[in-house]
Order: sequence, then structure tokens, then C-alpha cells
Amino acid sequence: MDINDLRSAVTVVSLLTFLGIVAWAWSRRNRSRFDEAAMLPFQDETPTERTREPS
Repeated sequence: MDINDLRSAVTVVSLLTFLGIVAWAWSRRNRSRFDEAAMLPFQDETPTERTREPS
């Protein structure tokens, strides 16, 4: 086994890992959770009252 075999193995493992992450991200099971997370920046925060310190 030379260095090129090792490089090929690392490339194949990296590709399979990437495809696994893509499949996980696009799975229907995670869709509702990702849709909810995507809307977080647009949700209104509840206003908090701040007391003004006298100057």
C-alpha cells in the first residue's frame, strides 16, 4: 500500500461522509425542525422594560 492508495481511501471516505450529511439534512424527518430553526431570526422578541437610570 503506497500513499496514493491512502489518498484514494481518504477521498472515498470523505465523499461518503459528505453524502451522508446531505442525506441527513434533506431527510423528511428533520424538515420541520429545520423550518422552525430557519424562522428564528424573524420571530419577535418580547419587549423588556428597561429602567432609566437618573443622570
